[in-house]
Amino acid sequence: MREHRKKLERGGFVRQVLIMLTLAVVFTISGCSGSGGKELFETAKFEELQNNPQHATELYEEIVKKYPKSEYAKKAEERLNVLKGNK
Repeated sequence: MREHRKKLERGGFVRQVLIMLTLAVVFTISGCSGSGGKELFETAKFEELQNNPQHATELYEEIVKKYPKSEYAKKAEERLNVLKGNK
């Protein structure tokens, strides 16, 4: 009887650990996907500073395509206009 009870207790512990790990992964993934293009925008700005307008343009276009309603899409469009001379 005691062995059966110990197995149940260990099973409950393992289940709790699995649930916690699953939640940690879900929160990590959702946190990364909510950037709205921030990382890409920062990389594009860096490419501009490194005098690489072609790559910066590609990154800005990717932001506009992937995150069209984000604040970074608007900023990316502004930078694209400047880079393409459409101020």
